[in-house]
Parts: sequence; C-alpha cells; structure tokens
Amino acid sequence: MRKDTPSYLNFNNKKYAWKPYVDYRKHPELYRVGKGEQGVLICEPYKSEIGQNWRFKTEAIAVESSNKIYAQFLGYLFYGDFVGADMARKYLQMGYTRARRYANYKGGRKYDAENNYALLQRGTGDDEKAKSASVFYAKWKDAEQNETYVAMKATWKKERG
Repeated sequence: MRKDTPSYLNFNNKKYAWKPYVDYRKHPELYRVGKGEQGVLICEPYKSEIGQNWRFKTEAIAVESSNKIYAQFLGYLFYGDFVGADMARKYLQMGYTRARRYANYKGGRKYDAENNYALLQRGTGDDEKAKSASVFYAKWKDAEQNETYVAMKATWKKERG
C-alpha cells in the first residue's frame, strides 16, 4: 500500500486496544491512553456522554460544544475519573482535527476512493470550519496543560500504559 493511503484500509480490529463491548467506567483498568484520538468513538459510556455535545458546524456552535466538553473534562477530573477526562480531551482534539479536515477539503474528504485513494486537492474546504478548529484547538490545549490532568496521565501511563 502507498504511504499516503488512509490507514483504515488495513485496520486490524483484533489488535486494537479499545473494544466496544467494554464498559470503561466499570473496567477502567482496560483503558489505554494511546495516541491522539484512538478509542474516542468506541469507549463507552464516555462516547455517549461526551459525543452528544460534539459539534463544529459553525464557530458559534464550536464555542458552545467545546465549552460543554471542557466542563465535562473538568467534572471528570473533579471526581478522579481519568478515563473520562482523557476521553473528553480526545473529543476536544477530534473537534480540532475534524474541523481542520473540513476546512482543508471540500466535504471533509481527503482521499478519492474512486481513484485509488489519491489525495484530493487541498484548500477547497470551508473557512467557517477553520474558525471552529481554532476554537477546539484552544480548549484542547487548555485540557492538555491542566496540571491535574497532566499528573493523572503520567501516573496512568506509568501504571497501565
């Protein structure tokens, strides 16, 4: 496979650390931090709790959405729920990356599935999504720099991975 083809084409579900049948609130020991946004669309009950607030269609919607998710992030930290906090942080990151994708590519599509997954032309996207991306980016960075979160993450990775 070419280097610039989408990684999901050869996705190995069996080796993926996050499983849709696990309740990560009941079994937090099974959660792994991973890279970037890994597991964000799988880990329940957090996916359902946080995902309902995840929107980035316009800058105003992104402000409301990122504020709600950041409040959830702080709530999870308050109750010592690292998994929830990390998932909220991942949703903030995903708000940024998905909005950037729509800002860069019309319809959010980066690859042309009908043309051997060739990269589509960049710069054809929506300027409003670039504003949404900057909103999510700021909240994502706030979450990543939160002292309580940083300490919890370091402990979690040391103990569990």
